[in-house]
Parts: sequence; structure tokens; C-alpha cells
Amino acid sequence: MESLAWIPTAPPTLAALLAPTLQPVPVIPVIALLLAAAYVTGWLRIRLQRRPWPMWRGVLFLTGCVLLAVTMGAGIEGYGFVLFSAFMFQQLTLMMTVPLLLVLGAPGTLLLRATPHRGPGRLVLQSAMFGLRSRIGRFLLHPGFMIPLFLITFYGLYLTSAADALLQTWAGHVGLELAFLAAGVLFTAPLIPTDPLPRRQGHLGRLLDAFLEMPLHAFFGVILMMATVPLVPAFTDIPAAWGITAVGDQAFAGGLAWSYGEAPSLALVLILMTSWFRHESRKSRERDRAIDRDGDPDLDAYNAHLARLQGRTIPPHEQHG
Repeated sequence: MESLAWIPTAPPTLAALLAPTLQPVPVIPVIALLLAAAYVTGWLRIRLQRRPWPMWRGVLFLTGCVLLAVTMGAGIEGYGFVLFSAFMFQQLTLMMTVPLLLVLGAPGTLLLRATPHRGPGRLVLQSAMFGLRSRIGRFLLHPGFMIPLFLITFYGLYLTSAADALLQTWAGHVGLELAFLAAGVLFTAPLIPTDPLPRRQGHLGRLLDAFLEMPLHAFFGVILMMATVPLVPAFTDIPAAWGITAVGDQAFAGGLAWSYGEAPSLALVLILMTSWFRHESRKSRERDRAIDRDGDPDLDAYNAHLARLQGRTIPPHEQHG
């Protein structure tokens, strides 16, 4: 573990948590750098072709990449090997904040627009479309898989011995972080379908899924705050000089799950409600234009029915009134 990971010896401070401190094997910061480089390359290619791309989408995606690199490349990553609270902050960021920013950047749509349709680019596009249309893709993005996955990443992981077994090794620690990021993307992408997906859920269904997720981590946070014994032995070896108890740190981790985890969930719900409102407003405007152009058959039929009941016929030029 120590040969592959930097583990701090000084007590945590805000400066130490945020200080640039790359791990000996900075897997996730490198992934963040590659994602940002690929996105910027596609963005520049589109701009050179004089094709539009929303500036705000690019800013959000790159912000997500920066947050990913900082969360996994600063001192907090080292403290995440020792403190449950630091690791919980990383988990919430990887599962809820970073995926929201990345998905809003619409990287899939950018990929389809910027990748050449000839040569190696054609293979990339075919692979992307195959992944989206495959049964595996539909399964991974289905709510019946996403919601249980969120349950497993909190309750199934920490209330069993799974977390302790994985966190004892560097590979298990980094593997969990990658799994958190993947789970967050799989959960967020269907709720905010900015990219072409194998299936699209209605606005009401997406809003219900978001509301189902909101209490999951909040209730888990309450469990951690109320626990009187450490639930994850991997986080009990805290240096005595730090003045932090395992139970106290665990309670702080629960407070983060209950409070910090709610902010991205609330932002997601607001985005969904705004999207739904805009969709319904657009449909209403389109319907009004169609009625102005072609009339309203339902209203005409209703007026004709009333006229028949009254024993008279309404002239056609009066039926749209």
C-alpha cells in the first residue's frame, strides 16, 4: 500500500486537504486530464468547421474534469486512506457532483459531431453506436439497475465487510473510486438525456427516480451519525496525535452524506423540473400555432355538437371562435 500510495502523517487541515499532492500512481487525475483533452479537441474541431457548440456545455464539462482532478489529485486523496470522512467526501463528489457536470457537457453528442466519418473515426463512431444500442447498454441505463446500484454503493458496501476488504489494498481503494464515478454517470445520464441513449424515459419517470435517490444517502448518513461503533475497520487506524476518534470521524462522514449529498440531488431535481416545464411550454406553443393555422378539430366538433343540440348549424367561418 505505502509503495503505491502517499499516506499523510500530519493531522488534516484545509490547506493540507487542498494542497496539490499527486499519488505515486495518479490513475484518476490522468483520466480527468485525458477526458478534458479529448473534449477540447472535439470542441476545437467543431469550431474550426464553423459549427456551433454551446459554450456553457464546454465550461460545465471542463469544470467537472477539474473537480475530478482536484478531488483525486490533492491531499484529500491521501487522507481518504485514513479518514472515513475524507473518503465519503470523495465518494459523494465522484457519484453526484462530477457526473452531473460531465453529463451536462453532452460529451456523447460532441463525440458524434466531431469525430470524422472516415478512417479510424468511423470505427470510433461504430463502437459508440453499438454500445448505445446493445442490450448491455439498455440494461446498465435502466432504472431497475441504477437504483439498486446506488443502494449497493452505500448500504451493501459499508454495512457488510465488502468495504473493509477492498480498502485494505491500493487496487481495491482506487477500484472503488472508479466504480463510484461509473455508478454516478450511469445514474445521471438517463435523468438528463443530453446524449443519444438506447431508451428515453418520460419526464415524470425521471423525476420519480431522482426523488427515490434523494433519501438513500441521507438515511445512510443518519445511520453513520447514530452508530456507536466503527462500521468500517479500515478507518480505525487513525494516528492518536491527530486527536480524532474513529466514531467521531464516522459521524462526520455521516453528516457529509446527509448534507453535502443533498445539494447535487436538489440541483438535479431543479434541472429536471425546468426541462419538463420548457418541454411542455414548447409543445403548447406548437399546438397553438397549429390551431391558428389549421383550426382545432376537437373544438369544431364540440361546437357542431352544441349546435345540433340547439337545432341549428354553425357556419364554418364561425366554428373556430
